[in-house]
Amino acid sequence: MAPVETRLRVRYAETDQMGVVYHANYLIWMEVGRVEYWRASGLRYRDMEREDGILLVVAEVNCRYLSAAVYDEEVIVRTSVAEATPRMIRFDYELLAADDGRKLATGYTKHVFCGADRRPAKLPQKYHEKLGIKKNT
Repeated sequence: MAPVETRLRVRYAETDQMGVVYHANYLIWMEVGRVEYWRASGLRYRDMEREDGILLVVAEVNCRYLSAAVYDEEVIVRTSVAEATPRMIRFDYELLAADDGRKLATGYTKHVFCGADRRPAKLPQKYHEKLGIKKNT
């Protein structure tokens, strides 16, 4: 699937005393992008949890900060799936300033599919095609 773009506006509460976005907020924005990616795929993460008992556990996070985002700036979170198997999925992110296309940050999150017991589990087959998981992986 093509990358999914999500737009958001920097809130005052997300900035530090210098008016610059506090670094941890980029991880929250990545989560927003990830949820919107699921939705654009025709899936809802909430339904996967409720109906199939599958949780998406964060195993690894990376964020490379390139340019400061500031209060009231519109940000585009571009989300794509870089790798997916029945046991894990990795999302890649580009965070861009909407007004000039300036790259604010890049990063990724790697997740393990787990059951309600929080132990690794295989993602049900019905999700594979929409997430780009190939047969026999």
